[in-house]
Amino acid sequence: MLFNVCCKDTEELYETPIVQQTAFWSDVKAQLGAGTLGVNFKARQSDLFHRSTEDKTIIFSDILAVIRQIDRYHSIAYIPYGPELEPSEEFQGMFLEELSESIRPFLPKDCILIRYDLCWQSYWAKDEEHFDENGIWKGQPDSLSQEFRFNFNTHRWNFKKAYFNILPSNTIYLDLTQDADAILRKMKSKTRYNIRLSARKGVEVKTMGLDGLDIWYELYKETAARNHLFLNDIKYFEAVLRAKTDTSLSPADVRLLIAEWEGMPLAAMFLVMTGNRGSYLYGASSSQHRNLMPTYALQWEAIQLSKANGCTEYDMFGISPSPDPSHPLYGLYKFKAGFGGEIYHSLGCWDYPLDEEKYALFRVSEINSQGYHLS
Repeated sequence: MLFNVCCKDTEELYETPIVQQTAFWSDVKAQLGAGTLGVNFKARQSDLFHRSTEDKTIIFSDILAVIRQIDRYHSIAYIPYGPELEPSEEFQGMFLEELSESIRPFLPKDCILIRYDLCWQSYWAKDEEHFDENGIWKGQPDSLSQEFRFNFNTHRWNFKKAYFNILPSNTIYLDLTQDADAILRKMKSKTRYNIRLSARKGVEVKTMGLDGLDIWYELYKETAARNHLFLNDIKYFEAVLRAKTDTSLSPADVRLLIAEWEGMPLAAMFLVMTGNRGSYLYGASSSQHRNLMPTYALQWEAIQLSKANGCTEYDMFGISPSPDPSHPLYGLYKFKAGFGGEIYHSLGCWDYPLDEEKYALFRVSEINSQGYHLS
């Protein structure tokens, strides 16, 4: 199924709309002390897609793996939103199994598992039976049911559904191929109203770089405290702004956008443009003057910037799986769904153990802790 599997310089990772599979992301992680690994591979179209039995086309693809030490003696290989290549359903488990065994020789000897944070569409998001009469998604089934379906056609039956998803497995994509008026018309009336209200009230959005890092971090600390979120060190965001991959095959255009009113910073976000996609990566806001709707001004500016820079889609990056008021991300669902777009549900995190005994111990320790931050 796969051939010519080999390591490659992360600078040579192919262009992709997936931020976390770019040379840019490799540089961010390297600045933060993580090891990164690029792996190139080829496959025949006919081996991966059931309607292509006569197609002799060769597919060139790759992955970025982030190597993280989980303790002094063990590491894991984390594949954030990769691989991008998404075969037909019946070949997915088989493909990922072969990929795992093919990259095993390139991984550190102390690596106990490969964790794929898959951006592939969930099987159950394609099945009408998993939506209620109002079109609301019912979510994924239990882990055993997921594993039974995912391991179909594999030789080892080795994939395990991770207890936690690291990156968001539910998002909203906006179509930017239309003109600005058409994009606005697809939004909910309240969202359009709030965008215009912020403009009338004098909210302005500025584009900044490292000079805006301290402003961002103050807003971020306030947001994290208000919402009881994990607090990243300022160095994490500094790495995002400092990453330089302009000469690579998969660079990124990073903008730190800050919404101000009368010189007072009210909200901020990181916009990252890669390939044909603009992504809302991180956001923060003040508890003051929320009635001025600065977050709506930010999103509208990010959407327009993405479109102006040739992006054909915009990723809202993370919502609850359904409009359930009890879900901790329900507020994000309401806010982001107002901008229109299509809701997308992915398969989330899947583990391929390389050492079964040590992996079993890792699973126990992971469920008994709050996990670790890999994204």
